[in-house]
This record gives sequence, C-alpha cells and structure tokens, in this order.
Amino acid sequence: MVALSLVAAGSCADPVLTLSCNNACLALSVSVSGKTLPALRSPVRRRPAAGPPATAGPPEFLAAGQAFTRRVKAGRSGFRKINAASWGGGCRSPTGCRNNDVVATASVTEAGPRTPANRPNLVSVGTIIWLSSELMFFAALFAMYFTVRSVEKGEGLPWPGAHLDVALGSVNTTVLLLSSVTCQMGVFAVERGQVGRVGSLFNVSKWGLREWYVLTFLMGLYFDCGQAYEYHDLVTKQHLTLSSSAYGSVFYIPTGFHGLHVAGGLVAFLFLLGRTYAAKRFTREQQISAIVVSYYWHFVDVVWIGLFTTIYLIH
Repeated sequence: MVALSLVAAGSCADPVLTLSCNNACLALSVSVSGKTLPALRSPVRRRPAAGPPATAGPPEFLAAGQAFTRRVKAGRSGFRKINAASWGGGCRSPTGCRNNDVVATASVTEAGPRTPANRPNLVSVGTIIWLSSELMFFAALFAMYFTVRSVEKGEGLPWPGAHLDVALGSVNTTVLLLSSVTCQMGVFAVERGQVGRVGSLFNVSKWGLREWYVLTFLMGLYFDCGQAYEYHDLVTKQHLTLSSSAYGSVFYIPTGFHGLHVAGGLVAFLFLLGRTYAAKRFTREQQISAIVVSYYWHFVDVVWIGLFTTIYLIH
C-alpha cells in the first residue's frame, strides 16, 4: 500500500488530505482537526494478466513513494500555499491575470469546404451595360424622328418626303433576322465545345462555330450592301440627301447609324474567326467572346425591327 498525505500549513483546523492506494482500491480521505471524514474509495480495475498475480511493485517504487511522503510532511515538496480569499473579482490570480473568476469556453468546430460563388462574367455584364447605353442612343433617334414627323405633318407638308422601296427593305430585314438565328446556332455550337464542323460542309447539323459565324457574317454584309444600294437609289433618282429636307435627315441619321453598328458587328466577327484559326486551342475566354458578340448582334437586329416598322411601315 502507498499513502500520500498533503498537510496545509496554518492552524490546527487545517485539513489533511490522504491519498492511499493498494492493489485493490484507490482511497481519498480528509481529516479536519483530527477527525477523519468518510473516505472516497474507487476500485482499481486491472486487465487480467496471463502470468502470475501482480505484486506490490518493485522496491525502488515503494522507496520513492515513501521519500516523497516525507518531503511533503517536511514542507519541502515544492508546492506553494494559495490563499483562496485572494481569488475575488478584480484581484490578481497566481498567473498575474485579472478577472479570472468567470471563464467562458467555446467549442471549436471544423468548418466545411466553402462553396465558390457563382458570379456572372464581368465581360458579359459590361457588354450588357454598354448595350443599354446604346439603347438610349437609339431611343433619342426615335424621339427625333417622331418630333420632326409631327411638326411636318402639322404644317401640312407631305410625309414621307420620298418613295421608299418597301420590298427591298423587307428582303434586307428578313436576311438580317435570319442572321440572328444563324448567330445563335453558332453560340449553341461553342457551348458544346465545337469550333469547326465534324462532318461534310453540306451537313448543317455538323457545323461548328466557324461555319455558323461565317454565314452570319455574309448575311450581315448582304444587309449593309442592300442598304447602301437603297441609299444610292434615293440620292440619284429622288435627290434625297441629308441636307435636302427634314425627312432626309431623320431617314439617313437613324438608318445610317444602324448600318455603322452592323459594320462594327462584321468587324467583330472577323476578329473572332481569326482568333479561332490563330489559337492552338479554344479557351474559355474565346467562348465568352463569341457569346458577347452574339449579344451585340441580337441587339442590332432588334433595333432594326423598330426602325423598319417606324420608317417604312408607319406613315
């Protein structure tokens, strides 16, 4: 049996703690002023050993325990006496810290993997904002047309001031609208990751981005050429110029700016097609560029629907 006693220095009423251990149980007893309180006993659980029963332990362990007990009784154990009254609020603790009377604990949980945010592409967002400003520009041109039209008709002047070729304008409009369809087919191809055709040139279902965008480029070029032919006919046969009348101004300015926007889209198609041939592999940035060009082309088509309806059909 090994016994360990801790005696607090002070008055005779100071408690004495005795810890004893034998092969069967672990006991803790407290005695105050010579009176021993009921001891707390805890049986010692051992693993069943395969060999002979365990003994009290090596002699050197017993000698070390007895030496430690003598040091404790002599007051040379190295323990320091702590006055419990000094542990009040705002007092210093043995560690030199203040306000140790209340301690809050928090459990630490491991955070799971953070899901990346699904943000739209900045190029697409910037293009949409820019097209919104272009929409305001064409809205101002529409306002100019309707203002001049109301003034001219209010003064009893003939309106329109020239005979427009509605048949030619209808053909140009149909070609431009169909070019929007072919442009979108190119977008579907690039979303599949198909840049070039995978079959015969006459097999339209096997076309890739290049074939659809080349066809869209040709249809847009036909539209600008048809508009240029109409301008030439109005100038040479009907002598309608930008400065000849108010109707000439409100006709050439909106349709001319739209024709310039179509020409800008054709240049964008050329740059995009050139990148598909120059690049060794088709990257995500090029895919976004193809989609952004389609945004612009659809915008140009929608604006022309409004212009054609206002200028050619409404008198």
